[in-house]
Amino acid sequence: MATAIDVRTRPQPALSDIGRRELYFFNLFRVFQAIVIACLVFSAVLLGWTPLDHPLFGSTSAAIYLILALHALLQTRQWRHDVILKVAAALGLDIAATTIAMFSLANPPTAIAMLLLVNVGAGALLLPPRLAGLFAALAALGVLGQCLYGRVIEHEDRNLVEAGLYGLSYFATATLCFVLGKQMRETEALAEQRGIDLANLAQINELIIRRMKTGVLVVDDANRVHRWNESAWALMGNPNPGQRDLGSIAPELSRRLYHWRTTGRIDNTAVTLAEGVPEVIPRFTRLASNDDNNVLIFLDDTSLVSRRAEELTLSSLGRLSASIAHEIRNPLAAISYSAQLLAESEELSEADKRMVEIINNHCSRVNEIVENILQLSRRERSRPESLDLSQWAIHFVEEYKAGNDLGQDQLRAVTQGRRVEALADPQQLQQVVWNLVQNALRYGRLPGEPARVSVVARLATDKGPPLLEVVDRGPGIPAKVAAQIFEPFFTTHEYGTGLGLYLARTMCEANQATLEYVPVAGGGSCFRITLPAPPIAARGP
Repeated sequence: MATAIDVRTRPQPALSDIGRRELYFFNLFRVFQAIVIACLVFSAVLLGWTPLDHPLFGSTSAAIYLILALHALLQTRQWRHDVILKVAAALGLDIAATTIAMFSLANPPTAIAMLLLVNVGAGALLLPPRLAGLFAALAALGVLGQCLYGRVIEHEDRNLVEAGLYGLSYFATATLCFVLGKQMRETEALAEQRGIDLANLAQINELIIRRMKTGVLVVDDANRVHRWNESAWALMGNPNPGQRDLGSIAPELSRRLYHWRTTGRIDNTAVTLAEGVPEVIPRFTRLASNDDNNVLIFLDDTSLVSRRAEELTLSSLGRLSASIAHEIRNPLAAISYSAQLLAESEELSEADKRMVEIINNHCSRVNEIVENILQLSRRERSRPESLDLSQWAIHFVEEYKAGNDLGQDQLRAVTQGRRVEALADPQQLQQVVWNLVQNALRYGRLPGEPARVSVVARLATDKGPPLLEVVDRGPGIPAKVAAQIFEPFFTTHEYGTGLGLYLARTMCEANQATLEYVPVAGGGSCFRITLPAPPIAARGP
């Protein structure tokens, strides 16, 4: 199957595309014309059948014309370039040779002038209209000119009316052949365009089938696999491409196919066709209504269906959670306000004050959860723009220090001293990094030591994607915990909500970026954001 779509376009009309067959028959007729003229001239010289007024001039011209016509016929295959010039030269030679032959013969047969009808018609088919009209006029002038010369100078009885009619017939033939040739070219161009569209459509269909998530196979009555797409090949465990026997590749699928062929019933239970691949549900259908030999097999990946159902469930739960959060805010505000009033009482004991403090702490925690859920439900679409991550990291650190008292904790920006172009929504990136820095300052510290946090802007490699990292030198995160930190409501802190990192990853995905945890050698944690690079046209100097 094709790996890419080779979309073709309609070629521009060019005379180099003229079929060799048309040029070949054109040159073949010219050889016939040259032979006729040579026979007339040399029969007059050798046998005296027809008197010649200019024997040497006529015989020399006829011989040269025959040689040149034969040479053109033999070189027809080489007429790929400058076709207009070569056809025009050939027509000019034809008109000149025919006119000279009529000039040389005394009272020449008028049938010689009829030969030029074919030449003029061929010129109208092969040449642009103005050039074809020019050669029709030259042919008419040649016939009329030799006729007038014979009557006035040679005092011969040549029919001037007949020559004039031949001249008119040249123009009529050129016009008719031009109209017919135009219609033929338009029909040919339309057929060629339809053929190109059909080929493009076939390639697109083939590529769509190849890239489908559903596996597709074609199996004949001998249980041999003729074709499969990428998904089918992967769902069957990446078998050897040269192995085509379905019974050897996937015995269970072969058994179900045989059961369907004999009974017409489909087993809809999921099955694993190879080790380490997802379960699939096979479906069978005939390739055509009148074809009982070839069968089309579809392999539906159950994991895709499960993920889709999970996404719908999460979406519904998100809307439900947002509704519940709205309902929680009012009683939560009343509880918090009552606790504040209770704390102002002068008769409150120390135990009661402790209880009020606990109430306020948990009210703050619940309110933070509510705010995060509402933020998740009403998150706006990202508006990415091109950013210089180096300058952005420096400004972020300065702004964070200006709005927060770090005390002995350290926060610094680390850059490579050059522009690091990335594509992201500045506001959403600010929220993500702010959350990561807050977590790093809160949890990324060794006991009894201040936190040391760095915001690093760099490229993965010289031509790699842009990275933005928040690194701390704390105790790090255990592997079992690191596998769950991005799940909603997972937290190891007493007053944590478990939504901060989940929201951060969600906003990164909205910007076509990825957020991952990377352990730091020697102790510490690194939360790495891999951002997309802007298009070349959008990058700064």
